[in-house]
Amino acid sequence: MSLFQQAARVNNAITIPILKLPFIRERAARTITVLRYTGRRSGNSFELPVAYRRHGDEVNIGVAMPDRKNWWRNFTGEGAPLTLTLEGEEHSGHAVSTRDEKGQVTVRVTLAAA
Repeated sequence: MSLFQQAARVNNAITIPILKLPFIRERAARTITVLRYTGRRSGNSFELPVAYRRHGDEVNIGVAMPDRKNWWRNFTGEGAPLTLTLEGEEHSGHAVSTRDEKGQVTVRVTLAAA
């Protein structure tokens, strides 16, 4: 595990509980969510905070420095299911990651019907 990955793990461990505090959650809920998924190779459950933009039943998550991160690779090809906390409520969906010609990665989540 690289130093970057170790720092990200520590940051996520601190950030996720903070995002669950009511005062913080109310202010951050429109731009930051907690994403939960199962690793396609390990079968382990993971959760991490991510910035997002929501447009109806679609959520877009831009991946900063994608070559230094692995989580988005779980959603390549056909994609995979995940769960997002949006405005204090759990939403399941299906995510697919794509990389454009500039190397930027976006994870597009289609939320399941309520």
